[in-house]
Amino acid sequence: MIGSLMMCVSAVILLAGMLAGIVMGIKQDFALAPAHAHLNLIGGVLLFLVGLYYRLIPAAGSSTLAKVQGWLHMIGAIAFPVGVAVVILKGEALVAIPIGGSLIVVAAMALFTLIVFRTAYA
Repeated sequence: MIGSLMMCVSAVILLAGMLAGIVMGIKQDFALAPAHAHLNLIGGVLLFLVGLYYRLIPAAGSSTLAKVQGWLHMIGAIAFPVGVAVVILKGEALVAIPIGGSLIVVAAMALFTLIVFRTAYA
């Protein structure tokens, strides 16, 4: 089920985000803080909550639309913060990466909103 996969992926992403935060703290270099925050919130917290919704409302998580939404969210949750980090480290010329990642996340959230409205009262 996509909900279980999303929850597992979110746990790995959150662990990576937390470790990145610890490394930043040890180095006292917080330049990548925006990437760290987006990784934790979109990839860790939001991904887990959406997966949890799919687990709690099985009719929502079993649809093809949920699978598309889940994969888009997982891809975007990685591409967006990685893109932010790339822009911070390598410059504005690569701004298409976080823009693409953020648009993927927004598309995933739009699909999730549709799924919630279809299944919230089922």
